[in-house]
Amino acid sequence: MNRGGWPTGRLSAVVFDLDGVLADSLDVMRQAFTAAYEEVVGAGEAPFDEYRSYMGMYFPEILRRMGLPAEMEDPFVRVSAELASEVPVYDGVRPMLAQLRARGLRLAVATGKSGARARALLGELKLIGLFDAVVGSDEVARPKPAPDIVVRALASAGAPGAPGGRPGVAAMVGDAPADMRSARAAQVVAIGALWGTDDKAALLAARPDAIAYQPSDVTALCLPASKLAS
Repeated sequence: MNRGGWPTGRLSAVVFDLDGVLADSLDVMRQAFTAAYEEVVGAGEAPFDEYRSYMGMYFPEILRRMGLPAEMEDPFVRVSAELASEVPVYDGVRPMLAQLRARGLRLAVATGKSGARARALLGELKLIGLFDAVVGSDEVARPKPAPDIVVRALASAGAPGAPGGRPGVAAMVGDAPADMRSARAAQVVAIGALWGTDDKAALLAARPDAIAYQPSDVTALCLPASKLAS
């Protein structure tokens, strides 16, 4: 972990990305993307590696940036839903969330998925009850890397304080550069989650305020003010 520049103020809320942070959905995303590509585009290898470079962003925006047909969204969503039961929760995530809630922190999810898809997956994973709010990219004017989704998640979770106010009122945990940029734009602490990303160099290059190698590191980072300052 790295606390360089870590604020001394007590954290009151933590916002999490979903894929690559709470759940290991990479294989399901690969299958869904490949199926959608074959159904809409046709023959040829689906450019999944390029898709991965845009992780954290809203799927329609990823398609636009890749120059792929918007019609790929429907089969991608359909296959993802069909395979949702195959998505595992990362080891250590459940106790991390339980411990943060026990400390009185407000918890929220801000994801590149649509809100309906995110809530459905979290329900399938039996994690939904641990969060005060879940916000999808279709529920804000500007998805990541803009700050809107983090701001909306904090407000919906009833987090005390306001983004852009006293430093350290909230943190964002993400595995992609888009998460770090969104957190920084919302003026909350950016925590880079290394346990799920397969591009650690890109995440570190986004200059997170702190690094978590495993979920328990997030629990350790979110300490009372007196311990943070020590």
